[in-house]
Amino acid sequence: MQYSIRTYILDAYREPVPVGVTGELYIGGAGVARGYLNRPELTAERFLKDPFADEPDARMYRTGDLGRWLPDGNIEFLGRNDFQVKIRGFRIEAGEIEARLREHGAVRDVVVLAREDAPGDKRLVAYYTTGKDGPGAEELRCKLSASLPEYMVPAAYVRLESLPLTPNGKLDRRALPAPDADAYATGGYEPPQGEVETALARIWAEVFKLDKVGRNDNFFALGGHSLLAVRIMTRIQQALGVEVSIRELFAHPVLADLADASSSATRVAPQPIPRRQRVTVL
Repeated sequence: MQYSIRTYILDAYREPVPVGVTGELYIGGAGVARGYLNRPELTAERFLKDPFADEPDARMYRTGDLGRWLPDGNIEFLGRNDFQVKIRGFRIEAGEIEARLREHGAVRDVVVLAREDAPGDKRLVAYYTTGKDGPGAEELRCKLSASLPEYMVPAAYVRLESLPLTPNGKLDRRALPAPDADAYATGGYEPPQGEVETALARIWAEVFKLDKVGRNDNFFALGGHSLLAVRIMTRIQQALGVEVSIRELFAHPVLADLADASSSATRVAPQPIPRRQRVTVL
């Protein structure tokens, strides 16, 4: 007797996705069990009604694996759904980023996760192993930028000799180090020139939690986003007494270019950093 197994890749609404689009893997057919023994809640979560089957009581199993159909009919595995992350309103499949990084011939092991080393500043960080002459942060960022939207491109790339493992052989996420200055894509360090560039470099270093920032560094390559842009604009007004819009920052993301734009910006009265006031109740 032959049993048919059906494989579905479905979106968040449990609708089939087109070829090349990431979705969650479901298994249907006669081989699917009825559920977990004495685990009704887990059964309800994982064993669902199969709307694509002819049998009225057919079920499909929700695997939690992410993948996508390839043009040749094979399925590319893209990691686990459990490791989805949400950053600034975007739900991101870390497995898809990892798959793109593995396409680089020199990258061996890789894991992408979201770190929040400062309150409210969550960033994607890629940890990878490679050979002695493997790619650096700038090369990997360029590769991902060519195939992924900006919000899915990690801010930092940390090269390790090996990924840390727990005693039972699983990835030890807590042992992954925080990114240092070498983990960010920079345009080749060149010290800031002049008063405005020096002030901007100091502001960027504080906001991005870096030891130093050069005049060729790019706001987006350092992991910049709209929330950090607001902080930088506020600091510029406080330090330089000029009003620079976020649009100007996005149009001139390189520090030296932003310094030129700031030099010709409208001058305003410097705004002191607000302090908590003591209120006396009479």
